[in-house]
Amino acid sequence: MHIAVAGNIGSGKTTLAELLSRHYKWEAHYEDIDDNPYLNDFYEDMQRWSFNLQIYFLNSRFNQIIDIRKKGKTVIQDRTIYEDAYIFAPNLHSMGLMSTRDFENYFALFNLMSSLVQPPDLVIYLRASVPTLVNQIQKRGREYESSIRLDYLQRLNERYEAWVEAYNLGKLLIIDVDHYKFPDSKGDLSKVIDKVDAELFGLF
Repeated sequence: MHIAVAGNIGSGKTTLAELLSRHYKWEAHYEDIDDNPYLNDFYEDMQRWSFNLQIYFLNSRFNQIIDIRKKGKTVIQDRTIYEDAYIFAPNLHSMGLMSTRDFENYFALFNLMSSLVQPPDLVIYLRASVPTLVNQIQKRGREYESSIRLDYLQRLNERYEAWVEAYNLGKLLIIDVDHYKFPDSKGDLSKVIDKVDAELFGLF
């Protein structure tokens, strides 16, 4: 099985992927942040590096999915291939930080790649308000994230909600991070696990 965790910057994707992989003994595939050669440059000059960054992510996630399906194990993936295409890239385009030519080129490549892979068996969407996102971003203290603006996070949240509303490729589980503090509360993590069980195994 392929389970994927989706959500805005700071919503807790990596933490939840780690906790669920430990609980279910799933293999976890994380976002390639430390080795990403574009991320620092992107946050310093979004307009110059937006296309490069999105192509890097697209290639990285496509390769992850190929790898997941080849292995034949149950894998939990931190972020989906769809989020860049339906949330991050269109947001950069609408903010004037990616040219129409680059965006159309990117989206054509995404359409080709997504047609060659199967969607996840379950997407877990972490819904979080902007104050919750800011709190969690500040807590982890990544230097390149310190300049992220509130309106940027809000725009991304709006696009996430629109994407989730229209998502029809498979099972979707929504977890409200404002109410389920799974990193700090074992009780909340248990409730999340119960919800995952119900989606995957039909248990209540």
